[in-house]
Amino acid sequence: MAEKRNYNKKTNNDKLSTDFGKVPPQVVEFEEAVLGALMLEKDAVHTVVDILNPDCFYNDAHNKIFKAILSLSLEHKPIDIHTVAQQLKITDEIDEVGGPFYLAQLTNKVASTAHLEYHARIIAQKFIQRELIRVGSDIQRRAFGESDDVADMLDQAERDLFNIAEGNIKKEVSRIDAVIRDAIHQIEEAGKRPDGLSGVPSGFTELDRMTSGWQKSDLVIIAARPAMGKTAFVLSMARNIAVDHKRAVAVFSLEMSSIQLVNRLIASEAELASDKIKNGKLAPYEWTQLETKIRNLEDAPMYIDDTPALSIFELRAKLRRLVMQHKIELVIIDYLQLMTAGVQASREQEVSTISRSLKAIAKELNVPIIALSQLNRSVEMRAGDKRPQLSDLRESGAIEQDADMVLFIHRPEYFGITEDTMGNSLIGLAELIIAKHRNGAVGDVRLRFKKEFTRFTDVEETFGTSDSVTNGMTFASKMNQEAEPAVSLGIQSNTGFGNAGLDINNTFEEAGEAPF
Repeated sequence: MAEKRNYNKKTNNDKLSTDFGKVPPQVVEFEEAVLGALMLEKDAVHTVVDILNPDCFYNDAHNKIFKAILSLSLEHKPIDIHTVAQQLKITDEIDEVGGPFYLAQLTNKVASTAHLEYHARIIAQKFIQRELIRVGSDIQRRAFGESDDVADMLDQAERDLFNIAEGNIKKEVSRIDAVIRDAIHQIEEAGKRPDGLSGVPSGFTELDRMTSGWQKSDLVIIAARPAMGKTAFVLSMARNIAVDHKRAVAVFSLEMSSIQLVNRLIASEAELASDKIKNGKLAPYEWTQLETKIRNLEDAPMYIDDTPALSIFELRAKLRRLVMQHKIELVIIDYLQLMTAGVQASREQEVSTISRSLKAIAKELNVPIIALSQLNRSVEMRAGDKRPQLSDLRESGAIEQDADMVLFIHRPEYFGITEDTMGNSLIGLAELIIAKHRNGAVGDVRLRFKKEFTRFTDVEETFGTSDSVTNGMTFASKMNQEAEPAVSLGIQSNTGFGNAGLDINNTFEEAGEAPF
């Protein structure tokens, strides 16, 4: 019998002990108590199945015993000394764990099953500590080496830590009465707001009416073909949120540099033609106009990161810091297909991983994430009004599945369609098509698109202005009115989120030609 009782040898964790000169964090006596309780109490396994997995057990024999218990639970079989022993015989592991004698010893060590959950959580905690030691040891080993790229090491380190957090930190089940109290509180808070919105306002009246603002934890996909104005739309919205509503916004631009984005904001805010921003040839009164209106932007809580090929792990790390340090309330990503997931898979699988991860991050940080997406070419091949559909989402159907909302930007004028079926002019108009809305209505929102300023505004009926005429009426927007100069915007840039200079001489694509 003595020969069989060498089951307490630690084969998977010996290296940790050797490297650090210490015994890794572990509570073998709690492992024994938990396993013994599982074989004594009929339904005890349901208490710990959401807390523990086999790898949580430091002792290899305990790992195998817990696997056997899980197998019996999945097959809805009774769990006791005899059934566990039989299951271990089937897998040819009964001798490796010390035989039936050791199983009997485990049950003898149980005084009470009253503290089962508490013991299980301590076991899980020790496992997380061992995992952190393992990852730290691996980071140290690779850092001392000369063959690995530093960027790859950082990416791998973030991925490993992300996996530990995702795999072991689980959210507790909530009683409905507590959730109801939270819901009533949100309703009361929304009722106190003059606009009645429960989420982050977009600054577009009709869109906010349909959505009640961008809701926390939602993943919103805004998709369009190139030149429809995706970037112009989210920049107009980011400006509304940061300047008009003083809500913090983070913009991750994977395609354009921070200077290019800021140049677009300058052209939009100062109402100066894009070609003048591009060549810097401004008349004296235009310089005055620029300097006056740019004050609206200088202190607004907007943060821009233009890291190319941003990975989902980098995004999560940066957002956690931003939410903690700057109370970010909305995240914009331009655009989804330029992100990387760091997985060896097909492009469709990678995009699916990215969309699922974005939804998980939105829930974890409790902020709405708006991600831009490309549409495939089938839109342009379609006859008729060429309105986009959900099936046009590029590279992955998972985007539609994961998103809480899917919106399309459609400008009929771009396709040479200048009138609707009633003969009304469509020049200068854009349609925001809400194609999917998990928690609300679908429908269309009409906006004005000012191509010369790369800006979207509300369509408001006013008379006696010099704005363009549509359907026999003239339309103006609140964004065209003079803003109070007391407001300013500190635009931050890149991974350090430092100040970005407002270089108006930087290259700026013209709105009618750039694939935004």
